[in-house]
Amino acid sequence: MPSVRFRLNGTETAVDADPDQTLLGALRGPLGLPGTHFGCGANECGACYVMVGDRAMASCDMPLWSVADKDITTVEGLGDANHPHPLQRAFIAEQAMQCGYCISGILVSAAALLKRNPAPTETDVRQALDRNLCRCGSHNRIVRAVLRAASEMARP
Repeated sequence: MPSVRFRLNGTETAVDADPDQTLLGALRGPLGLPGTHFGCGANECGACYVMVGDRAMASCDMPLWSVADKDITTVEGLGDANHPHPLQRAFIAEQAMQCGYCISGILVSAAALLKRNPAPTETDVRQALDRNLCRCGSHNRIVRAVLRAASEMARP
């Protein structure tokens, strides 16, 4: 089986898998990263979003071959319990999650936004998260959390 090489969460990675397999399948399978969730399987819900360069993209319909030599960031690459990303801290502070199923995709979408635009407006945040579906009704808290993280990240 051919090997596909890319940078995953800052680390050079090679995965021996069918290059036509989805990136989501490789992440959750041989790469052992369960944070990216399978939602709809049709690039409609955002649960599977990963960052490719500085853009949030659906991994559920992205063939593995298409990420060769690219930078991929998953929710696991944002931070961990000992060193959380400002977004993760802000989501906890704002109680911006309930069931948690959509949150990994939302965190990745928000991180991509802040990478491109470190001082977003509320409208910018809402537009950036428009493709992320959340059925729990946490939208306003999520927007507040992203703005809070942006503010924290702007401090020297």
